[in-house]
Amino acid sequence: MAANWAERISAFSRRPSGFLSGTTAEAFLAELLRELRDDRATYSVKILLLSPLCEHPTLLCCSDSVGEETALELMSVFAQCPPKSVQFRCHLLLALTSVLICTSCVKSHSRASLDFLDVLLQIAQDTSDIHTDGSQRPLRAIACECLRELEACCPGLLSQRLELLGGLWQQETSRLHQAYAELYTLVLRNAIYQLTQETGAGAEHLKALLGGNTSAAWEADQESGLASSKDSAILSSLILGPMGTVPTLHTGPDCKELRSVLSTLLDESYLLTPLCQATLLHRLTEVVAMVPGVPPAIFRTHLLRLLGTSEVSLLHATLLLKCAFTDSLFSSEDEAFILKRLVVLSQHLLLSTPEKLFYMDCILHFPENRPISCGDGDETLPVLLTPQLASALVPTVFNDSATLLARFNMLSLVYLEEGEEGQGGQGLAYLYKHLSSLLSMVENGCGRELVVTFFRAAFLFLYYFCHVERYSNDLTKQLCQLYLNHTKLAPHFINLADQTQDRLSESSWSVGLLKALQRVITEAPLTQLTSHDLSRHLKMLARVAEEGEIIQQSTLTFLSSIITPSSSSLCTGGDWRLGNEILRVCRHLLVHPSLDSLLTPLADVLQLLVCHYADMEIQDHARLYYTLLTTLSREKLAGVLAQGMEEGGRQDKKQSLSCLIGEGLTSTLTIQQTERAVFRLIEAPPEPRAGDINSNEVQKGPEEASASMEAYRDQFSDSSFASEITLQYQLVHINSHDSHFDQLFSIRLHFSLTDHHYEELGDISVPCLLRERPSAIVQLTLKPRKPYPTSLHASAIFTSPDGHTWHTTLPDIHVAFQQTFLPLPVPSNWGRGGTLSVFEGLWDEICSESGDSAMSLFCCQLKEAALNTLVEKHFLPFLISDASHKEEFKVLFFLPPRSHILLKVSSEEDAVHFNIATDNWELLSHINSYLLKITSLQEDTLS
Repeated sequence: MAANWAERISAFSRRPSGFLSGTTAEAFLAELLRELRDDRATYSVKILLLSPLCEHPTLLCCSDSVGEETALELMSVFAQCPPKSVQFRCHLLLALTSVLICTSCVKSHSRASLDFLDVLLQIAQDTSDIHTDGSQRPLRAIACECLRELEACCPGLLSQRLELLGGLWQQETSRLHQAYAELYTLVLRNAIYQLTQETGAGAEHLKALLGGNTSAAWEADQESGLASSKDSAILSSLILGPMGTVPTLHTGPDCKELRSVLSTLLDESYLLTPLCQATLLHRLTEVVAMVPGVPPAIFRTHLLRLLGTSEVSLLHATLLLKCAFTDSLFSSEDEAFILKRLVVLSQHLLLSTPEKLFYMDCILHFPENRPISCGDGDETLPVLLTPQLASALVPTVFNDSATLLARFNMLSLVYLEEGEEGQGGQGLAYLYKHLSSLLSMVENGCGRELVVTFFRAAFLFLYYFCHVERYSNDLTKQLCQLYLNHTKLAPHFINLADQTQDRLSESSWSVGLLKALQRVITEAPLTQLTSHDLSRHLKMLARVAEEGEIIQQSTLTFLSSIITPSSSSLCTGGDWRLGNEILRVCRHLLVHPSLDSLLTPLADVLQLLVCHYADMEIQDHARLYYTLLTTLSREKLAGVLAQGMEEGGRQDKKQSLSCLIGEGLTSTLTIQQTERAVFRLIEAPPEPRAGDINSNEVQKGPEEASASMEAYRDQFSDSSFASEITLQYQLVHINSHDSHFDQLFSIRLHFSLTDHHYEELGDISVPCLLRERPSAIVQLTLKPRKPYPTSLHASAIFTSPDGHTWHTTLPDIHVAFQQTFLPLPVPSNWGRGGTLSVFEGLWDEICSESGDSAMSLFCCQLKEAALNTLVEKHFLPFLISDASHKEEFKVLFFLPPRSHILLKVSSEEDAVHFNIATDNWELLSHINSYLLKITSLQEDTLS
């Protein structure tokens, strides 16, 4: 039963909605509660049963009333649970807290929530374990955590118990002192916040709060009330900084009781963990900010300890103190010390990268005593951060990417404020030199991370110093040279141009970069241009064509030269993707502001595509563009092909062909995506294998056998040795009938790998697929690097009878391990004798060698008839021994490119033994799974 519950709870945790689709939440909840009440169930099982209520209470308790009933049931279980079952009682408290909070029972002041609150307070007050073995201490700790969670979710809930909680905190001498301190601080902060929301509240109300009664009554309609949900959101943080405002409680100077409490909390805070100290300081900072009668100087005696801390959380709490009280608490010397310490910590060798990045972020958002800027969250440097102080944070090529960029950004801000004279000029020169070093590393070849880092650093440099022409112009030249040597970086160049144009709208640097790239692309010799380079050049030229300020004559000359067969052979293959990239450039040129001057050369380019490009679809699209260019006015053409374009800037890429001539033309010009798969590839029935090695030739003698093994070794070492697997699939329509796709034409299948075990596959063309005709046969040729099972992603582009082009995603193609099996690749005239000698030779080699070779044994229960059937069904094309000799079957699988699996199958007294030998030990797990599968199927068939 326990195992059954473990499986059910695991299934629920993995996918709750899926689990509940087979039952109902009410039924499952009833089962859980019934099992929790069952005395026969062990406590380990009961703890497991509580996990759904802790993790998904709203799924099981669909309403507040169900939550109320569930809580009452759990409290009944808690009451009947013996005290010694501490762990189970702890989990019960957690489950009750989750249910009551998530079903809003606490906010609605339900009876169950009142009872549970009393239970938690009783547990928190039960200090009898201090003089015993402390076995109940975990229960008190959990009770404090539950009370803190209830107060956090419903601020003010425990305000009437403040004096009680304060007494428990001061009396506690065990390690639970920290839990009580956290709880008391949170309740104190929320209670004072409530007082700030009451009209006329003052010192007397504060005294009454700190010395309030401990009555168990919960006055739901009291004037102070519980904080609303809006107040709860506000209570997440009250520190708004020196320019903000905090709700205040006007008490005058008479609040010695509160000062006493705060002093005690601060004096004992060193006993807490750093994270708890930081939380306590944050809450007390908010309390002092809300009560002006308590001076910030109350923190003064603790500043020395806080300023010298190495804990991130405590330093953050110190900065929050400074943000709240500025020069009321921190002197100018303190401010300078904190800033210098942040600079030191930002480069400390023993700190982790996230910690150092945090300290640098603190510098960028440093709360100054007298801030000059009052920007909302903008990165601004403190006045005290001079170039001399910041010089310790100069970026180097040895920094990791995140640190390098953070330092680059900070130093850019420093030198931007200093200007180009003096230290600012020297610093700017260093930054540009550093950027050039990164560029050189990219130039010499590096990983993707460094490439991204360089382009981000380049953007930062341009963002701050684009106006410094001697650097921005030189960067343009270096970027052009980088692009020529590494055209694969074209997407990064396009993104850099886009981002600088968007963020620096007043600068023309982006246009200048695109002009320079256009020049180096169009002037480069075509003889050195590869198809990959051409594809990237066309992407870049398409981006250049979006700029109305750039003259496009050289672009058209370049297009004409690559399309003309006499000038270049790059486009003679009729590559569909390459043709679409050329058309994309032409489309942008059709809406260019200087179209009038481009009319003739653009028409010539489109005519060249129509006449010389080998792909029919590209010809059709080029013919359409040519028709639009020669028949429509410039205004109508712009209306057809684009929504419009920004004045002198990038053109709007949104297509709106329907605005003048309807949606039909839009669908003709674009490739549409099908909603679901239209067809799929299924494995075709196997054809009889030619050249079966099981001929009736007489076995060769020892000399001839040896000669065959030597010949196989020579053949095996040949570089042209068989290394391909050809699989046949049928291309068939998906069962869901859609008459629109009954007839499909010009199908182009594209395959992509999901791993690195096979070579890349080429595209396959299928002329047509008609529902009423036999399925098309597709031969898929795989070249394994490692003969492992794999899956292939497949997609296709095809044309429907109405002339529209569609893209669809096919179901994945799964290549099973057995599909990589081939018969021994030897000449057919070797006969059984030759192949058997190869088998024996390979077996002996594997047995005597170590390295990658391995032996194994697979056993199963099969009767003789079942074994014969299995061999005939699965092993016959690979059978080396005579099929009539049933004492031992010898089977040899060849797996391209260079692996063998040998089997000796025999029936022993206890079971059928499959003795396995292979020259690639990594295949053992796969052959074991394969044998397990086929033998299990054989057993099922016979049974």
